Amino acid sequence: MTTRRALLATPALFATPARAQEWRPDRPLTMIVAFAAGGGTDLAARTIARFMERDLGQSVVVMNRPGAGGEIGFTELARARPDGLTIGFINTPHIVTLPIERRTRFRLEDFTLIGNIVDDPGGIWVRADSPINDFAALLAAARAQPETIGYGTTGVGSDDHLAMLALERKSGARFLHVPFGGSAQVKQNLMSRAIPVAVMNVAEGIAEMRQGVLKPLAQMGATRWAPLAEVPTLRELGFDVVEGSMRGMAAPAGLPPEVQARLALSVQRTVADSDFQAAAAQQNLPLRFLAPPEYLAELTALRRNYQALWDQHPWRE
Repeated sequence: MTTRRALLATPALFATPARAQEWRPDRPLTMIVAFAAGGGTDLAARTIARFMERDLGQSVVVMNRPGAGGEIGFTELARARPDGLTIGFINTPHIVTLPIERRTRFRLEDFTLIGNIVDDPGGIWVRADSPINDFAALLAAARAQPETIGYGTTGVGSDDHLAMLALERKSGARFLHVPFGGSAQVKQNLMSRAIPVAVMNVAEGIAEMRQGVLKPLAQMGATRWAPLAEVPTLRELGFDVVEGSMRGMAAPAGLPPEVQARLALSVQRTVADSDFQAAAAQQNLPLRFLAPPEYLAELTALRRNYQALWDQHPWRE
């Protein structure tokens, strides 16, 4: 469905303009997170905020603005003053799909990109005691009983849902979509046997896998994520579906170039920091730094692909 580069644990240094060193914030920064406190995005944001504080010499205060699939927080970020003192996390697919699905008060052009930080591939999970032991068995069961095998996701239009729509088109199998409000609910319903399959990011299931509770059937990265090196990708299994959740940082459009360059440098230094990488490993965060030009190119390509998908098969349920 989408083509994404391999995940990188440590970013290669990119050339930042000399003016990146010229701007220094004279007040604390606000980091807007468009999802609730305690979730994966919030934890990642609070971790990176601590490291950016060291680099920028100012405190970074995380403000949660959840609601409407991220639209409330994204809108607040887009409407903020472009002075570098308000930054925020943006997530795929929501940052590009919400304006496709409905009329929103923001679009991709309303942001100045700072850098991508996390790229968390999707995964297909079952209980450890499930009689389905591999992806081929799951596909055979779905083909034999169309629209009866339920799979849980974090909602209509989530990266998990869009990945399964793509898989259905490419495989001819038909599943039953069961949306929930978050990955915790997905896992709870999988564990209680309310659903037989969970589709959620690899970072959201690996702890339970290590505890012997869940088993992954496939992952959706362009390449295998190292902690799940034994689990094949959908591409390796014959289905060109690459999907996941990117989490990066942006500011309002109109940010001065020297401010963008300094913030991008701060993010790059943070992702390259060994202490941050250790903290990210504890949170099972697959890191992938993208500098502003590459980040913009990737989001633009994602938007084009999702628009084509919407034109063919709107995912609203």
